[in-house]
Amino acid sequence: MLMPKKQFSWGAVLIIGAAALLLVLLIPGLRSRAEGVWLRLRAAIFPVNEQVFIPAGTTTPLPIPTAQILLPDSPRPTASPTSTPTILFTPTPQTIPPTATPTPTALPPSVQLSGLTYQTQHGYWNYCAPANLFMALSYWGWQGKVTDIAEAIKPGQWDKNVMPYELTDYVVSTTNLSIVVRSGGNIALLKTLVAAGFPVIIEKGVILEDLCTGGNSWMGHYQTIIGYNDASQVIIAMDSYTASKEKPTVAEGYDTLQDDWRAFNYIFMVIYPPEREAELMSLLGPYADPAESDRIAAEIAAEEAATLQGRQRFFALFNRGTSLYRQGDYGNAALAYDEAFRLYAELPKPRPHRMMWYQTGPYFAYFNTGRFQDVIDLATTTLSGVCTSSYSKPGLEESWIWRARAQAALGNTDAAVSDLRQALEYHPNYGPALDLAAQLGVQP
Repeated sequence: MLMPKKQFSWGAVLIIGAAALLLVLLIPGLRSRAEGVWLRLRAAIFPVNEQVFIPAGTTTPLPIPTAQILLPDSPRPTASPTSTPTILFTPTPQTIPPTATPTPTALPPSVQLSGLTYQTQHGYWNYCAPANLFMALSYWGWQGKVTDIAEAIKPGQWDKNVMPYELTDYVVSTTNLSIVVRSGGNIALLKTLVAAGFPVIIEKGVILEDLCTGGNSWMGHYQTIIGYNDASQVIIAMDSYTASKEKPTVAEGYDTLQDDWRAFNYIFMVIYPPEREAELMSLLGPYADPAESDRIAAEIAAEEAATLQGRQRFFALFNRGTSLYRQGDYGNAALAYDEAFRLYAELPKPRPHRMMWYQTGPYFAYFNTGRFQDVIDLATTTLSGVCTSSYSKPGLEESWIWRARAQAALGNTDAAVSDLRQALEYHPNYGPALDLAAQLGVQP
C-alpha cells in the first residue's frame, strides 16, 4: 500500500525559523555571536570606513585675531555679536611662572611609580577615559569610584568619546587637585615628569580588532604613563584595555609610542596637588605656558609634515591645523586640515576613520572661516561612519552640535534644531546644545 506523499509546509518552516530567531535573541551569548556575524557580513558589503570627506570650500590665510582667541573644545561657547553665530571665546587669564627651561638634571635609568589602583574598562561601555582618570587620581589618594567619574563625564553608554576638557572639568570641579593639559610633548618630557613623581595621561592611536569594520581598525585610546626603562628603551604604562588587575602595566618602545602618540598632537595631562604647582611648572619649562605649548606643537607638526609619509604625515598635517586653530589662526588651520583630508583619501586601509570622534579642530577652523557647508559635510561623513548595532549608536554630540551650528548659520533653523536635539539625546544637558537652543529661541 502506497503511503500518501507529505506536503511541504512553508508555514512550519517559518514557525521554526521564528522560534530559532527568538531563541537567539533571548540568550545573550547567542545574540552577541549572531550580531557579530551580521556586523562582519555588513562590513564586507558596506564598509563603514569607506566614507571620505573632501573639502569643497576655499580659504585664504587670515590674520590671527588680537582681541579674542579660540579655546579648544570648550563646552560653553559664547557667540560673538555678529549677524551669524560664530564660536569665539575669551581666554581665561592665567598666572604662568617663568618659562625658561630649567637646567637639565640626570634622570635615573629606570623609574616605575607605585601607588596607583588599576581599573579595567572591560565590562563597561566606552570607559577608557573614566578608567584612566580613575587610575591617575588614585595616585593622589582620591577615594571615589570609576562609576562616579563616568556619571559626570559620559552620561550614557552611547557617548563614544570623552574629550580632554571634560577630564579637566571633572578634576577642577569635583576634587581638590589641579590639572594641566598641553600639546607637543615628547618622550624626554614624559620621563622627566614621571621621574619627579607625576603620572601622565596621554591620548594616542591604537589598532584593535573591530567587528564594525570586519577586521582591525584605528581607534583613540587614553593611557596612564607611570615609568620608563632606558636599557629596554620602553615607556611603562597602566592600560585599561590591554592590561589586567593581575598584570596592570604594559611596555611600549619609545619610537612606537611616539608614532602612536602623534595621532593626538602629543597631548598630555598631569594631575597634581596645588601645593606642588611651582615644582611641576619648573619641570614643564616652556610647556608651563599653554600658548608656548601650542607654538611648540605647531613647529613639530610642520617639521613632521615635511618629512613623514602616509598615515603619519596625515596626523602631522592634522596636528598642524589643531595647533594653529588653538592660536586663533583659523585660516591657516583650515588650509592645513584641507591638505590632511586630501591626503586621507589616498591612504591605504585601514584608514583612521574615527579621527573626528576624538578631535574636532576642523569644525572650529571651517566654521570660523565661514565654510559652513564643509562643517555640515564633515559632520555628516563622520556620523555616517558610525557602525550602528545594539551596542553602537552615533553618540558623537560634538559632531551633532557643530552641524547644528552650521545649519543655523545658513538659516536652516529646522535642521539645526533637529541636530541639537540629537546631541542632547546622546549627551543630556550638553551645554553647547542648550546654548544653541537658547540662541535660536527654541525648546531643546
